[in-house]
Amino acid sequence: MSTRRPQVAMIAAGVTKWGARQASYRDLASEAGKNAFDSNPNLRPMDVDGIIASSVYPERSAYQGKVAPLLAETLGIRPRMFERVENQCGSGTAAIRTAQWAIMAGAADVVAVVGVEKMLLPNPGEVFTNALAGLDRDWEGALGVTPPGAFALAAKAHMEKYGTTEEQLAMVSVKNHAHSMKNPYAHFHKGPDLDAVMASRPIATPFKLFDCAPNTDGAAVVVLANAERAKALCEDPVWMLGSGQGFDAYTMANMSRDWSYWPAIEQAGRGAYESAGLTSSDIDLLETHDCFTISEILQYEGLGLCERGEGGHFVESGGSDYGGKVVVNPRGGLLACGHPIGATGVAQAHEMFVQLRDEAGERQVDGAQVGMSLTMSNIGSEAHCVLWGTDEVAAA
Repeated sequence: MSTRRPQVAMIAAGVTKWGARQASYRDLASEAGKNAFDSNPNLRPMDVDGIIASSVYPERSAYQGKVAPLLAETLGIRPRMFERVENQCGSGTAAIRTAQWAIMAGAADVVAVVGVEKMLLPNPGEVFTNALAGLDRDWEGALGVTPPGAFALAAKAHMEKYGTTEEQLAMVSVKNHAHSMKNPYAHFHKGPDLDAVMASRPIATPFKLFDCAPNTDGAAVVVLANAERAKALCEDPVWMLGSGQGFDAYTMANMSRDWSYWPAIEQAGRGAYESAGLTSSDIDLLETHDCFTISEILQYEGLGLCERGEGGHFVESGGSDYGGKVVVNPRGGLLACGHPIGATGVAQAHEMFVQLRDEAGERQVDGAQVGMSLTMSNIGSEAHCVLWGTDEVAAA
């Protein structure tokens, strides 16, 4: 374990209820911000001197640009630095890493990271045209490539190479939906069993409805601080132990030839482990990017929780559930919580805040000391992750 004391800590966190919300973009940010400040009675908006906005589609879905200063004003913050991060589905985690760098560079001492997305629109077709904007417009987006079909190619490659079954894919969904039953903020609390997942309507072979994460409205806010301010403002901070990113390619045509493996996940995980002085065996819980069931399986393998090709067996054996090797997606993941793109990585950090402070209620992971949050962009070709730890771990 690293003997270097981490320099940045999370001192407050809040989320909204996710779902089809009759709330504006500003309303969602306000709700998450209030919940974040309520989580730490010692923290006031005037203590925050920086803000990073994580938002992907505000111009397209909320008709609102220049969101960083808007969100600062909405939360009552008068920042000396304010920026927006957009990195498609990985935006939230990338925003947290950007806030970390700003603090370490001395640009701000206390930074709010605000992830917010208004996804569900009167015309559902707009959601898909928005998603096409995250692909290469000239060579892929204009040809109608959509996430379900692209991720299905990865699933089929893994099934062909390693014998992974549709039932094993479905077990990821069953597990995460079971977890969401204990999360009041999740979009869904349906808890389908294996038969229900397998019988849900086809989307893109081998995916069925419950193999796919739903679009949703939602927001999340976390507040990060340097070591001095963290100690002054929070009795039980959660520390950023390390972080990493990985990149394979932007276009599908230039990704690694083996679609059953995502090297960007391994790169990001390795960067986080090395910077923290930890290994995969130190992780107690993992918030991962299960936009589709195959994604979680490939992330088990890329992060070193199991050998390559063993992800299906890992979930089937209970390795990713309570009582297993590591609890994966205790809040329900994207599959049950939904995926308001810019807010997802920030909400994962919120889960680390409550879990590592032993405040997660019924879904608490017993004795949790170290957690990892990971989000992706594109078809597993870009990854962003952070390792989090308790004050006890950070001081070791």
